[in-house]
Amino acid sequence: MIVFRYLAREIFLTLGAVSMVLLVIIMSGRFIKYLAQAAQGLLDPGVLFLIMGYRIPGFLQLILPLGLFLGILLAYGRLYLESEMTVLTATGMSQTRLLGYTLVPAALIALIGALLSFSLTPMGVREVAAILQEQDALTEFDTLVPGRFQSMKDGVRVTYAEDLTRGREQLEGVFISDLGKNTRGGSSTISLLVAPSGHQQILEDGSRYLILEDGYRYDGNPGEADYRMIKYDTYAVLLPKPSVALASSDRESMRTRELMASTQQKMRTELHWRLSIPVLTFIVTLLAVPLSRVNPRQGRFLKLLPAVFLYMAYLGLLIASRDALDKGRMPAVLGMWPVHGVFLLIGLGLMYWDSLRRLLARRRASGQPQEVQHA
Repeated sequence: MIVFRYLAREIFLTLGAVSMVLLVIIMSGRFIKYLAQAAQGLLDPGVLFLIMGYRIPGFLQLILPLGLFLGILLAYGRLYLESEMTVLTATGMSQTRLLGYTLVPAALIALIGALLSFSLTPMGVREVAAILQEQDALTEFDTLVPGRFQSMKDGVRVTYAEDLTRGREQLEGVFISDLGKNTRGGSSTISLLVAPSGHQQILEDGSRYLILEDGYRYDGNPGEADYRMIKYDTYAVLLPKPSVALASSDRESMRTRELMASTQQKMRTELHWRLSIPVLTFIVTLLAVPLSRVNPRQGRFLKLLPAVFLYMAYLGLLIASRDALDKGRMPAVLGMWPVHGVFLLIGLGLMYWDSLRRLLARRRASGQPQEVQHA
């Protein structure tokens, strides 16, 4: 039990460090993408961290198996390098027993992966879709930040407000630049609206208007001097109506029980993919234990690169089989089990190759005829 706790602690410490690094790298790239959308006015900055929180289960379901794989390689590689594994082997620790000890932490990671894959990740996808739909339903002034020029979704309007008051209904120091097309020459025209104040007005039919007061409108073509200036007491700008999207029908957001009840090819493929996450965890554990065995003179990183390539090949074949199932190139009844079966055989071969080789050598030695000496 002491040996088991020691090995499990080494695995979990390395797993936690590797998984944290991978999670930060992946989340940083995705956060930069959402941050750019917020800077363009496509997202409310206040929902960025909420979106990232809901995306974490989807990241973890793929990070944890890789973290476990690298954790076993690095943790056991250090034990082999420092001859601690040699001491354990001398006390009766066989490869099979070591694999049994390692499968206990792997079962915990597989259980977490199943929870993420079957429940938390689809729930996170649904919540993110709901947030994005709410953002699509906002008008351009709902995401306007005081004191900053903001380009709107279509890219043809730039809006600026010096200040927002009364629950964002009253605007102070308004500037609006609208890029349009000249109906006669087809060239671009610019309309500039400037007003010291303005406010939003909602009609009974749901239409929204921005009412500007005591301002000026400038119309003209870029590069030409024939601009037209109009002074107005009140000017109404029609705001586009919110476009509320329907509930997400993406298969990644569907509940697992809905996938099990469906007979559609893509839904069955998604179900096989979710089942593959816990299966992947056990098989990469079987691969990692023999690959972690290194000669202390060679260093623990000797087999690390080939092991990572093997893992990437495994994951790549799973993704390729998922695509083939989507397109009907593989029978749905097979799912992704052929890929799992191939790497299961590879893992068993790596695990028991030395024992099999010694067994074959003994059989060859016992089968050789002995020389008879004559007096």
